[in-house]
Amino acid sequence: MRPEALEGDFTDAPVQAARAFRAALEAMARPGTLHQVTGARPPAPLSPAAGALLLTLCDGETPLHLAGATDCDAVRDWVTFHAGAPLVPAEEARFALGRWEALQPLARFALGEPSYPDRSATLIVEMDVLSASGARLTGPGIRSEAFLPLPEREAFKRNSRLFPLGLDFFFCAGSTLAALPRSTKIGEVA
Repeated sequence: MRPEALEGDFTDAPVQAARAFRAALEAMARPGTLHQVTGARPPAPLSPAAGALLLTLCDGETPLHLAGATDCDAVRDWVTFHAGAPLVPAEEARFALGRWEALQPLARFALGEPSYPDRSATLIVEMDVLSASGARLTGPGIRSEAFLPLPEREAFKRNSRLFPLGLDFFFCAGSTLAALPRSTKIGEVA
């Protein structure tokens, strides 16, 4: 393990982890809203928001898949030391992290089962930018409509039609995160 893997955890873990957890819950409950999370200093190519999610949502019993550029020694060592999450193939993951292209095809991730829809994967998608613009979102947790710059729309439309099964998504750019649960309907780009 590299010495730099020992760094980058929350500096005030109880407070920062609670704030990151609250931001993740708020983002999932109110799709398309943007939330700031601070405190995590993960190695490149992870964003601070993705690092905060990993520190908050993953532990030794949370199978994690690293896709594309995130599957590197620096990130593997950092995740192993700080979260202890077992690193697994996509088919076994409860969480997966990477850029949109690296997470393809989505069909390899667990969609849940009719009796246990919660046994699906949550994908953490690294983005260049997040803003309140792009595809129109409607559904539970959204008063009338929200907007989010999705990497594509058709995959999310297909995912929504699987409800109550399907994948849930977090999007991260810098210290900003947003979420898109499977129950959200995707409309046209505004």
